[in-house]
Amino acid sequence: MEQKKILGEDRRKFILHLLKESSVPITGGELAEQTNVSRQVIVGDITLLKAKSEPIIATSQGYMYLKQNTSMPLFERTIACRHTPMDTEKELNLLVDHGVLVKDVKIEHAVYGDLTASIMVSNRQEVKQFLKRLQTTKASLLSELTGGYHLHTLSASTERALNNAEAALKAEGILLES
Repeated sequence: MEQKKILGEDRRKFILHLLKESSVPITGGELAEQTNVSRQVIVGDITLLKAKSEPIIATSQGYMYLKQNTSMPLFERTIACRHTPMDTEKELNLLVDHGVLVKDVKIEHAVYGDLTASIMVSNRQEVKQFLKRLQTTKASLLSELTGGYHLHTLSASTERALNNAEAALKAEGILLES
């Protein structure tokens, strides 16, 4: 028996509910399967939800609803890095091994200006999934457009974790210093 499609606003409410309840990212394909629509319809739904200021982000692992965590203060910092594409895994693993969430990557593009892409990795398994997705899709790193120069927004539960992560990147020659 064929599953019935969930239509329009009801589907977007359902998607929002799923994302809010999930502690892990949900892929567009998974959302499409649960609502019996195409992945492209889900992309449109996510766009409409974002237009209504819902804090949904697209990561390499899927869509996430950004929940406000008021129980633990987070420290954030933006760092500047430069490395070859071959050192991407080393860079990300150094960061997550120090208890740091790598939220995004930013570059300054000559034509488009500032470009930001969500990464949202906080452990080695997520780094591995991110790199596998890059490989299977044959996508390029944003930093390849800028000779390896890029910024990351980092988040951690302590400032010490951020300091230790920066020190590790500096020791590897990845961190750019002012």
